[in-house]
Amino acid sequence: MQRLWRVTYEELHEDTLSAPEKELIQAAAKAAEHAYAPYSKFHVGAAVRLRDGRIYTGNNQENAAYPSGLCAERTLLFSLGAQSLISSVEILAVYSPHSLSPVMPCGACRQVMHEYQEKSQNRWVLLFAGASSLVYRFVGVESLLPFAFVWRPA
Repeated sequence: MQRLWRVTYEELHEDTLSAPEKELIQAAAKAAEHAYAPYSKFHVGAAVRLRDGRIYTGNNQENAAYPSGLCAERTLLFSLGAQSLISSVEILAVYSPHSLSPVMPCGACRQVMHEYQEKSQNRWVLLFAGASSLVYRFVGVESLLPFAFVWRPA
């Protein structure tokens, strides 16, 4: 049996975003400025808005003992998980000034995003931006990872 998988997302100009979405991308951009990326020189920032309006940020952290570094998305989400804040996440934005097109998460980040979205019991809005004014908006992490790894003990 053949099946078809479709991805639904919006390609937007940054001027068409809501004020809270613009603010979140700006927070991700500011976080990218403080990334520790001396090896790749590829700075990435991530930001989330919680239901109560609070914004948290993270950025990529590299290390000479590769692969000990961590992407911006996982740095942020693991921090939120440690603070028991995952259930409050509504929207996540990722930004890199080193990519003209919207920067997209790696496979490991997609898996972590998938698990934390499941844990939060809330479909997240995802915004991805780069140095151009183009922004991708997805609703739900499953759009990025249709066949996520799911482990359920026997």
